[in-house]
Amino acid sequence: MGNLSVAFDSKSGQLILIALLLMVASFYAGTLFSATSSSSAAVLRSSTLPSGRSSSAPPARDETGFPNRVVLTYRTKSISIPPTGVNVCPVEYNEHIPCHDANYTLSLIRSSKISKKEELESHCPPAESRLFCLVPPPADYKIPIRWPASSDYVWRSNVNHSRLAEVKGGQNWVHAKGKLWWFPGGGTHFKHGAAEYIQRLGNMTTNETGDLRTAGVVQVLDVGCGVASFSAYLLPLDIHTMSFAPKDGHENQIQFALERGIGAMIAVLATKQLPFPSNSFEMVHCSRCRVDWHEDDGILLKEVDRLLRPNGYFVYSAPPAYRKDKDFPTIWKKLSNLTSAMCWKLIAQQVQTAIWVKPEDDLCRQQNAERKLLTLCEPEEDPVPSWRSPLRNCLRLNPDQPYFQKLPPRPERLSVYSRSLEKIGVTPEKFDRHNRFWQEQVSEYWKLIGVNLTEIRNVMDMNAYYGGFSVALSALPMWVMNIVPATMSNTLSAIYDRGLIGAYHDWCVPFSTYPRSYDLLHAFHLFSHYKDHVEGCGIEDIMLEMDRMIRPQGFIIIRDEESIVSTVRNLAPKFLWDFTLHMLENEEKKMEPVLVCRKKFWAII
Repeated sequence: MGNLSVAFDSKSGQLILIALLLMVASFYAGTLFSATSSSSAAVLRSSTLPSGRSSSAPPARDETGFPNRVVLTYRTKSISIPPTGVNVCPVEYNEHIPCHDANYTLSLIRSSKISKKEELESHCPPAESRLFCLVPPPADYKIPIRWPASSDYVWRSNVNHSRLAEVKGGQNWVHAKGKLWWFPGGGTHFKHGAAEYIQRLGNMTTNETGDLRTAGVVQVLDVGCGVASFSAYLLPLDIHTMSFAPKDGHENQIQFALERGIGAMIAVLATKQLPFPSNSFEMVHCSRCRVDWHEDDGILLKEVDRLLRPNGYFVYSAPPAYRKDKDFPTIWKKLSNLTSAMCWKLIAQQVQTAIWVKPEDDLCRQQNAERKLLTLCEPEEDPVPSWRSPLRNCLRLNPDQPYFQKLPPRPERLSVYSRSLEKIGVTPEKFDRHNRFWQEQVSEYWKLIGVNLTEIRNVMDMNAYYGGFSVALSALPMWVMNIVPATMSNTLSAIYDRGLIGAYHDWCVPFSTYPRSYDLLHAFHLFSHYKDHVEGCGIEDIMLEMDRMIRPQGFIIIRDEESIVSTVRNLAPKFLWDFTLHMLENEEKKMEPVLVCRKKFWAII
């Protein structure tokens, strides 16, 4: 470990020296730009698209001359981007998450618009009250360490928060190591490391004969994930995890996870359904996740039941599962009664962990409903996406139970034609054509981008359709957050049936993630979907959110109608993006414009 740290320190010293020389040279070359109340400036630290790429962009003037002002700017009713470009937020906004602003949430609580219980949920200010300026990187921000080294080490300056290291140091979540944060794979209940804990779960679910993969686990939902070491150590088993945690006193858990290159998002179980489809995960995992599963008649357990596939596991590693202190026996009794009423079977209980399995059919639930032990939800003919939907204190029966499809493990699952696709009218022929198309397109994308693929780890498909783009990347060392807009066809169940992960979202509001989360954003006919929507969904709004989510030197690929691509192309320099314009065939074999943008690496000095 020591040699690796020294190697990183040596490299970082060289990088920092080069960056300083660039900044000094740029400063004296006249890179200061106007500010309303200070002499702050944006400086190009390293940028430009690879040489030799075709481009219809006009010749760039001095690459270091940024006219954008450093000023706190709010969105107006009619967006007006000044000729000098989008303003830059002051540096103290370098971790700005629009819908998780503590001051705004506090104002809602004080005005009784929300309850204290909703405090950690997403609360987006009205469109006209949102900041409309580019979120700057923090001081001394560095291009992230590349995967797989990033799984163990990240730059301290990129996530400059020490609270987790201080309060969880004895549990081996994260430790300071020179200029780096080191993640040794520990956790509150991973006393011997995440790998040993995962093997123990495999033994518990297979009667000591196998691991979680042989237990049929392909996708896991990790509740209150910490720094996502559990997810990182599942990857060698080809098990993919949707990790989430709130933005709370355990500051910046999700920021650490994303900086490491592990899939995660900000979310909390409180009053709303999670933005994932029903019957999506073979396992829901809670290791000291600080969720009161026994309260409110088990309403949160019923949300877990909604998300679990038949025969799926709920793993609970927390004191009530093994201690006999004070309130724990009472909590355990309530949990036992609730899970029994839901017909979950306790299959294993060892030391610190209890594991239940959800039943394969609904016969027991129907019988318990008749005995008034639980309430069944009213049938839904066409369930809406679980996007900001209130929790329901009832159990859903599975209307597809007679047609239950046993899905294969990955990688075979990536190409399986699922019943979810059939239900939304996608024929096997259309599915195959979709898959071939995206294999071809991804091959073309890499030619256009022209960088080493190891530079890309965190990817978001902002309009994922059936997940073809994600599947085309599956052989590469990348993970993809597949987003299905809540106002479009409900395809996310089909995406999960392919062994992929993702979430519902409405791009009229910002996404629940930290700035600088992704290396590549893909927007396939996304803007055209929102062009006739209400205020807050304009091209400029979505571009601003893209800029917030993308890392410096990250790529944004936009495919859409010619008029929309033209508008984005004209606006791109005002957002401090380089771009090249290309033409590729669509699924109908017609040429359509493809705009490849790259965010400049700039900073306030």
